Amino acid sequence: MSRDVFVCGVGMIPCTKPGANEPYPQMAAHATRAALQDAGVRYDQVQQAYVGYVYGDSTSGQRALYEVGMTGIPVVNVNNNCSTGSTALFLARQAVASGAADCVLALGFEHMNPGALGAVFNDRPSPFERFDAATDELVQSDLPLALRYFAGAGKAHMDEFGTPLSTFAKIRAKASRHAANNPLAVFRTVVTEQEVMDAKMLWPGVLTRLMACPPTCGAAAAIVCSAAFAQKHGLDQRVRIKAQAMTTDKPVTFEARDMREVVGFSMARDAVQQVYEAAGIGPQDIDVVELHDCFAQNELLSYEALGLCPVGGAEKFVHDGDNTYGGKVVTNPSGGLLSKGHPLGATGLAQCFELTHQLRGTAEQRQVDGARLALQHNLGLGGACVVTLYERV
Repeated sequence: MSRDVFVCGVGMIPCTKPGANEPYPQMAAHATRAALQDAGVRYDQVQQAYVGYVYGDSTSGQRALYEVGMTGIPVVNVNNNCSTGSTALFLARQAVASGAADCVLALGFEHMNPGALGAVFNDRPSPFERFDAATDELVQSDLPLALRYFAGAGKAHMDEFGTPLSTFAKIRAKASRHAANNPLAVFRTVVTEQEVMDAKMLWPGVLTRLMACPPTCGAAAAIVCSAAFAQKHGLDQRVRIKAQAMTTDKPVTFEARDMREVVGFSMARDAVQQVYEAAGIGPQDIDVVELHDCFAQNELLSYEALGLCPVGGAEKFVHDGDNTYGGKVVTNPSGGLLSKGHPLGATGLAQCFELTHQLRGTAEQRQVDGARLALQHNLGLGGACVVTLYERV
């Protein structure tokens, strides 16, 4: 049997540039306390915790939570690359849905270094060996691999459908307009499409600097509860997790010889199809989306993977304004990773924070009118994709 699971509390701290942040235990503790306060529960009422981070030593989750309390509960450390935060949420929801627990904390944080992402353990095989080999074959460039992954995927879309670079610039400009209304975003300055086009060209004709998200530090948390626990303690039951799925790679990732597959197109498509089927809805029913826009290119690809528009239809989707207020579905009202920032382990729970407030009707200037169904898409190469559907009850 599977029980209903409610998001009863959320907390988040502002994203910051590396070096401007507090150490990870303090960031995580602030987000956890905010989620507990928002839910109206004490830490000693939490029965399990799933704590996500990418760059950190083992049991950093305990180190972070011991700042809040030492109650002896199970603390599970989670690392699933950029989908780490939503993987922690996935595990927390499973614990409640299965009846193993009634009140569970999902926490994500990241204490990042400036500059491009890099490996820490260089004395053993990289988990990205096959991804890197595929990219070396498909993308001839000396750019850092993260740029080659996602810009290469964008170029594949450009090559097949004639998508102009200006479409990606429109996406980035949209993100900045949304972030201007988000006090937790690291970049709140509005930029125009032309300013995005005029930014430093990292890959001529394919990628400018403003089309890539910045590395940031931050933390976010959620308290998920069963209906019985929420009712007993008078907790907020307005937001329910209606469906959720996590997928990993299939052979098509490498066999298709297509950079869009290398960066998880089918992984995302498979996850969202599971969610739509479980919920008995379709993409046309979604009101608001927080999706994984680590690059403007990946936002465009995700429109198609999530079924928000047909494959090959993303340029028209963007041109018609269907990705913003007044269009078909508001995407990344928070400003997304492009403007809000991408503290890897926290990103999935930062998305949960935004969508919970959207469904509560408490997103202030970012509010999507009448939002009833909200979709979250969080992707990590290596790979894992988590898609979560939230419902306003």
